[in-house]
Amino acid sequence: MRLLEKVIPAFWDQQEVASKFKRLYNFRRIWKVTVILTSVVSILPLLFFALIDYNVTKESVESEIILRTSQFTSNVWRSVSFFLDERRAALEFAIYDNTFEELCNPVRLAELLENLKKGFGGFADIGVINSAGFQKNYIGPYTLELEGKDYSDQEWFGEVVEQGKYISDMFLGFRNVEHMVIAVKHDLPDGSFYVLRATLEQQFSNMLTQMEVSGRGDTFLINKNGMIQTPSRYYGKVFEKISLPVPRYSPKSQVIEGKNSDGTSIIVGYAYIPESPFILMVVKQKNELMKPWYETRIYLIGYLVISITVIIIWILGSATYLVSRLHSADQKRVKNLHMAEYSNKMASIGRLAAGVAHEVNNPLAIINEKAGLIKDIFTYRNEHTGDAKLISTVDAILSSVERCGKITRRLLRFARHMDVNIQQISLEEIINEVLGFLGKEAEYRDIDIIVDIDKEIPRLESDRGKLQQIFLNIINNAYAAMSDGGRLEISVRCKEEGFVSATVFDNGCGIPEPDLKRVFEPFFSTKTNRGGTGLGLSITYGLVHELGGEIHATSKAGEGTSFIITLPLKMTPKKEDKTCEYY
Repeated sequence: MRLLEKVIPAFWDQQEVASKFKRLYNFRRIWKVTVILTSVVSILPLLFFALIDYNVTKESVESEIILRTSQFTSNVWRSVSFFLDERRAALEFAIYDNTFEELCNPVRLAELLENLKKGFGGFADIGVINSAGFQKNYIGPYTLELEGKDYSDQEWFGEVVEQGKYISDMFLGFRNVEHMVIAVKHDLPDGSFYVLRATLEQQFSNMLTQMEVSGRGDTFLINKNGMIQTPSRYYGKVFEKISLPVPRYSPKSQVIEGKNSDGTSIIVGYAYIPESPFILMVVKQKNELMKPWYETRIYLIGYLVISITVIIIWILGSATYLVSRLHSADQKRVKNLHMAEYSNKMASIGRLAAGVAHEVNNPLAIINEKAGLIKDIFTYRNEHTGDAKLISTVDAILSSVERCGKITRRLLRFARHMDVNIQQISLEEIINEVLGFLGKEAEYRDIDIIVDIDKEIPRLESDRGKLQQIFLNIINNAYAAMSDGGRLEISVRCKEEGFVSATVFDNGCGIPEPDLKRVFEPFFSTKTNRGGTGLGLSITYGLVHELGGEIHATSKAGEGTSFIITLPLKMTPKKEDKTCEYY
């Protein structure tokens, strides 16, 4: 009960007895409205974009799977086509390299078969058939059965006579082993012709069965009647009819989605092998391919739930804190209302200034406090300690708060003319640090960076933070002016006794002569349509003069720009610079 009393804010049960403006002082209602509106504004966009991201990512994964399947199918299709074309070309070469009489010589034909086996592999026998359809010469394991055999009435013979070449389906024949036939016709000068016919065995089937296919995939050939021609892992044996429908003809490889006989989703890549009866089939299980996405989806949903929980906790805490502050302010208002008539104009202005300062710094304190609390919770609870992403996110928030605080203090120091923190500094170290911040952009954009610093330059007595900001702004402007593949040159030399000069040159677009005189003016920018504010060089100008130095620019449009920064070795800050009144 005591814990509950501590959690319940002071305004929760308060009754405003005062006035006819009761609704304006109903803090419980204000708290509820704040929580509801903030939750709607915060969570609904998160859910909306999470849903969009979910669908886009899923479609992207599916598109990637289809693309990979299409590429794999095309590659296998090329391999199979090359295999068949290579062996057909080998027969055509044998025809052009030998006369009909030589091919009818058993010794020569035996040598040719042996050479084909050694050079290509897969050839089982070879035969020469004359224009009447009789086999004139045959070398192979079935000489007695096939020597002099008449093929004139067979369908394949008519096809090779008509088309000049022929590739058969897989069949058993005398061998009782899956094999196929390749035949090539050759016309003779006397108007007749002959056919060179060869048989291919195991190698063609082994080429497909040895391929590794993702997603419990299967790669095999079917003919145009849907009969399986090479061994399949999941869709039946050779010469059985496939359970999937025969895909319609397409001159190039295609990928379609379908379902197995058991209802599971599959992705089918297919391609018709040109000048052959074969259709290449690549079948993958879609659920297997989507497994990484399904696992990622669980993490995404978990992250979304955690994010919404954190948002709600933050909203409840923030609303309670803000309404409590409002309630406290109202109580003070009631107590001090009678003193308002004694306030003068200067006191009102002072309170306004204090309120502005409070409202600027207070959100940073709230963010820092809540982010620190979240980090403590994540650190000491086991379910969050291993989540490096959440911890790094909180660290990023704390780092951003610290950065905002530094910026605020820097602006306040500038406004109040606070003293600069002078220390011994290596200018080379400062430049390398800044280039380290921007190194990735230079790498991505292929920007060549050349640094030439005189080793004899002594250490400066200056302000480290301001020097970093000076070179950061100058180099950022150089990156913005250059296209990809540009060149950035930084050189540092001792200009004269007691001073050092740093030159930053880029081969970018340059600055037109009319604009060169205005580059250090505040809010002047040549890239406002690309996000420029016109404050970078203006602030840089002020920082250089604050360190007791000078800066000027030289440029030619289309050739590049140089910024020359002159700094004293021993800093003597300028108290006031009438030449830069806009600071």
